[in-house]
Amino acid sequence: MKFQCLGKQLFNSSANLPRIQLPSPMEAHLWYIIPSEVQSQSLLNQYAEILSPCEKEIVFEMRDEELRKRALLARALVRTTIARYQINSHVSPRSLKFIKNVHGKPEVDWQHCEQWRPLPLHFNISHTSSLIACGVTVDSPIGIDVEKKNRRLKHNVMSFAQRYFSKHEVQVLSAISDPQLQQQEFIKLWTLKEAYVKALGRGFSDAPFKTFTIRIRSANKGSFAGNSNFEASEIVVDSFDDSMDLTSDWKFVLMDLAGSHYAAICTKKDSSIQGIQITPTKLTVWKTIPFVHDECVSGTAAVVIISG
Repeated sequence: MKFQCLGKQLFNSSANLPRIQLPSPMEAHLWYIIPSEVQSQSLLNQYAEILSPCEKEIVFEMRDEELRKRALLARALVRTTIARYQINSHVSPRSLKFIKNVHGKPEVDWQHCEQWRPLPLHFNISHTSSLIACGVTVDSPIGIDVEKKNRRLKHNVMSFAQRYFSKHEVQVLSAISDPQLQQQEFIKLWTLKEAYVKALGRGFSDAPFKTFTIRIRSANKGSFAGNSNFEASEIVVDSFDDSMDLTSDWKFVLMDLAGSHYAAICTKKDSSIQGIQITPTKLTVWKTIPFVHDECVSGTAAVVIISG
């Protein structure tokens, strides 16, 4: 079945997830699910059946019903998403195996055989209580993060920023007089920094947010919070801690997702392209309920690119 980015697709059989073409080298795919829209217990049972015994044990040991549901959906989303790209093989969601790198980032443990070579596919997942997302690329590490736009902070925005952000970022945020706007810019910045450390394949403790700065470089030379010309902007990383071995060879997309979240995607720059001009990442976004329906929402109000 050829999957095209044209509206919704409905299907009844879990045995036939619509297969789609792999992302191009300069492309990222993003799949997301809204947990509150999944109400069918039989469908949740179906998702549980594609999990590994270890995953089932982890999920069903959770006492909180909502946490258990989100954990189940997250694992089902990853498995069904990756299985869609196995066009020339018979990989099923249930047969996929995963390993973690030294920093705990999950990766597909491809089973090698003479008849088939594993795909150079990378993925990353992020979730809140109301949205779960999975990003996919080919030949490039990927990091994604999603955060609620109305996220509540336990502490004052500036005290939080002073604890975790670089001096430049703190200065940018402190220059914003409107508290609501200041909090929105804080959440965007947090989302970008989280996506970056996840693309590096590290955790928060292995790449502290204070060791690098996120900046917006644009024709207007605006700062992160003060830049209104997002369409002509590029998000860049400045690292000032050589011991952390952080690099600036990355590019970002920041978007408003589903009207309720900020989402950031970080991928590796194409090393074959010379100069400072960065080729924008091509992005395709699907809203899904695996085994029920897929809807391509690229170009709709559900996906509004802010920068990148």
